[in-house]
Amino acid sequence: MYAKLVFRNAKRSAKDYLVYVVTMTICVMLFYAFLSITSKYYNPDVGTEYELTLVSDGLKMAICAVTLLLLFLIRYVNNYMLRRKQKEFAIQSVMGMEQKTVAWIFFTETFLMGAVSIIVGIFWGMFCSQFITGMLLSAYGQDYKLSWMLFPDTVILTICFFSLSLLVVGLLNVRTIRKIKIIDMLYADKQNDPHIKKSRYMPVISMIYNGFLAFSAFRGYQKMYYYFDPRFPITVHIMFWGNILAPAAACLFSVVWRVMRKKWSFNRYVLTAATFSLINIGFTASVPVIQDKYMLASGPGTLNTYLAFLLIHVTFWICCTIYLASNLLYEWKEKSPEHKYRGTNLFFFGQIISKLHTTSKTMTLICLTFVLAVFLFVATPALTGWASGYLEARSMYDVQISTRYNDVYEIEDLPKDNYEIVTSFLDEKKIAVADDRTFNLYLPKQEDFHNRVRFDFPVVAISLSDYNALREMLGYEQISLNEGEFTTQWQTVATEEERTEFLSNHTVISTDTGTLSLAENAYHLEAIGEMVYNSYTDVIYVFQDSICENLLSVMRNRYVKTETAIPYHEAISLENAFTQRYPEMPDNGNGVQYYIRTSTQQINSSIAGNFILQATFDYSAVVLMVICLTILSLQQLLDAAHYKYRFGVLHKLGVDQRETEHLILKQLAVWFGLPITIAAFVSTIVAAYFFETISAEISAYIGVGALLVQVGAIVCILVLLLMCYFVSTWILFRKAVTE
Repeated sequence: MYAKLVFRNAKRSAKDYLVYVVTMTICVMLFYAFLSITSKYYNPDVGTEYELTLVSDGLKMAICAVTLLLLFLIRYVNNYMLRRKQKEFAIQSVMGMEQKTVAWIFFTETFLMGAVSIIVGIFWGMFCSQFITGMLLSAYGQDYKLSWMLFPDTVILTICFFSLSLLVVGLLNVRTIRKIKIIDMLYADKQNDPHIKKSRYMPVISMIYNGFLAFSAFRGYQKMYYYFDPRFPITVHIMFWGNILAPAAACLFSVVWRVMRKKWSFNRYVLTAATFSLINIGFTASVPVIQDKYMLASGPGTLNTYLAFLLIHVTFWICCTIYLASNLLYEWKEKSPEHKYRGTNLFFFGQIISKLHTTSKTMTLICLTFVLAVFLFVATPALTGWASGYLEARSMYDVQISTRYNDVYEIEDLPKDNYEIVTSFLDEKKIAVADDRTFNLYLPKQEDFHNRVRFDFPVVAISLSDYNALREMLGYEQISLNEGEFTTQWQTVATEEERTEFLSNHTVISTDTGTLSLAENAYHLEAIGEMVYNSYTDVIYVFQDSICENLLSVMRNRYVKTETAIPYHEAISLENAFTQRYPEMPDNGNGVQYYIRTSTQQINSSIAGNFILQATFDYSAVVLMVICLTILSLQQLLDAAHYKYRFGVLHKLGVDQRETEHLILKQLAVWFGLPITIAAFVSTIVAAYFFETISAEISAYIGVGALLVQVGAIVCILVLLLMCYFVSTWILFRKAVTE
């Protein structure tokens, strides 16, 4: 009997369960699609030089961690269904059914609809997984091949996770239903919104923020006391003083307002505090930029500290903006009778203000979550493009052996080996060598050997023959130098300003064998690998061989290119064998640091990390967007019963259907538009700031045009997702209040 009742209720309430089923289906689809490539049965052909274990292990942990956010969404949607069906529960209880039985019937209904969602979600996840597979194969440089396959372990994991989630949430619903009074359930859809009253959360947030401002000013004073130098440029002076005076002035204003609050309303205080927060955002954001530009010594953890400060300032500004939106709208309505009583504006203001006053905290959280989701979406192409472009500069040779003399204090301890262990290994594994070069890097003046000051390491030099050999290995044209000349080779990340300043100050250099002049062709920008440069430098000199013969060799490197890619397991074996004989860090802390890097291992680790980052960020962003849009949609649909009565009164007063639909559209536009517009504004500023901080890497490894195309595609996807939710909510809302 109860089984028939459950199926009949589920069939009759299919429309009410539509949002529940759609949300659950999307969650299951995303979970299965992203986890499908971690299955032990998933084995695409990516070549012997690649290993997918790194991807599967890392991605499984990341996706499962992010999926915990879906528990909140499942709980929220279940609460929505519980509130929608409270009147039905009350009628069943009045007719004689035990409240405990009513609760278990609802539990069975939601679990049944959840099971349907799981099945449908896995089916659609199989289609969606093709896009994830395409992303993976594209990352490994392989052609995409269509493959339809259900992975048993992923199916079992998906079913277990969501079944357990439904079970836990369902038991909580049973407990909730058994505690609600029947009279409260019977009149649940006729309860009015809470009375509009002063919000307490904003004064509390302001008090906490003032304490943070005092701490921020104190930290700014500490940084200036320990690291300020009067010889710094004026921009550095402004940065130091701004991070002391701006938070101190904002904190002082709060104290003054406390004394004069009878003359200044709290809304004016919030407006002024929001203005101060914008000023503090500017000064705080300048710290990483100026520190990087002038290479300031500011102590460990400074960058992370000021990024955290920046996040707090932005969060407070958003809180102020959301709070002021409802309060300023209320004041405008009260002080503008000509707008208040025009047409249906009185009804519209009442609808909006009542909801904004009671849900301002929710709107703030939604706005902050939107900012995070948009930033994850936008930052993904920049970070992954940076990593992919940087990989090309790191893995230009199949085997790279390099050394560092940072912890060598005696000249006789400098490296002189030819690393024959690599030759023996490649011969043993029958790996043919195409090019092989062992070369030295020299100090122009031997007296610089003991210069170990960070960011002031001397620039090293390479002989012309070795430099041309490396260029030939990479397919570049060879260069020539006249007697007494030198040229320079630059890293890709070096900016034009840095290059121009360095060359203007080094037209002539002194060496242990004489003075050299800068050649007409003063610099070369073709990438030759990142391990040929000395620590904290982006340039090397190129000298004639006769000059280098009389200079001190401080580093000895070897680069090898093979005929075919080294298989993954062989590359790991080579690195282990080399490290046992030439450790990266000497046992006593003093000595040569040896490094071996194979392109196979670098490509594997970089692609795996890059793909995990991309998949995790995209998955997190989609989950956060779905959570926010679902909450915005359900909060409107949940009050449809209230609005149905209110719009019915309007209809009886003579308001036609067209004006009613216009009111609905305006209400939803405000409800969706306020948090999303603020989030879009903040996200644009944050994204621009983020791109500016890595502008050198974008120019070197990605390209501005390619990045703009990717960001534009992401923005289009976000707009499409928003329009789908907005249009769906508008249609359902209009039907709910007009039927």
